[in-house]
Amino acid sequence: MKTEAVRCFIAIELPAGVKAVLARLQHRLMSAASAPAKWVDPDSIHLTLKFLGDVSADRIDNISAAMAEAASGIAPLTLQLDKPGAFPSLKRVQIVWVGLSGDTGPLSQLQQRLESNLARLGFAPESRPFSPHLTLARLREQASPQERERLGQVIAAGGIEEMSDFTADAVLLMRSQLTGAGAIYSQIAKIFLKQPL
Repeated sequence: MKTEAVRCFIAIELPAGVKAVLARLQHRLMSAASAPAKWVDPDSIHLTLKFLGDVSADRIDNISAAMAEAASGIAPLTLQLDKPGAFPSLKRVQIVWVGLSGDTGPLSQLQQRLESNLARLGFAPESRPFSPHLTLARLREQASPQERERLGQVIAAGGIEEMSDFTADAVLLMRSQLTGAGAIYSQIAKIFLKQPL
């Protein structure tokens, strides 16, 4: 009997106050540059540590165990929103993002442990180096080179206008259900970060 496949990823949830700051930044960027883009709903923004894709439901327990092992001994992280940026560059904007600063060393250690533990379960390691960021928007194909560059100039000109530190005290295994109205996220498992003993 075939088990159900679940599209999932591992992420850190953001507090409501941080999402509100991101929503204001999105509004400012949208108002200043009118490039055709799909802006991410602020309630859906999270820090992705590992995208797993379609996973059979009977593997969830093993994935949760790999997450718990990766998180062991890593204390809760203090992170801050950093300046916005764009992939692949500010001259050819495709994805708009906000970087993170603070405890990025332990955050990268957590992400590398996840990669290593999940590789043992058969998940291919990420080819690009981990760069902690929060995706705000993806430009649509019809965006012109001029619109992309203009948005890049707006991004370069303004940063985060308010302090927004937050504590990340857990990693989540999230389900992503794709619908016509966009992805719907729901939590499958939650692993708390703990102070080392």
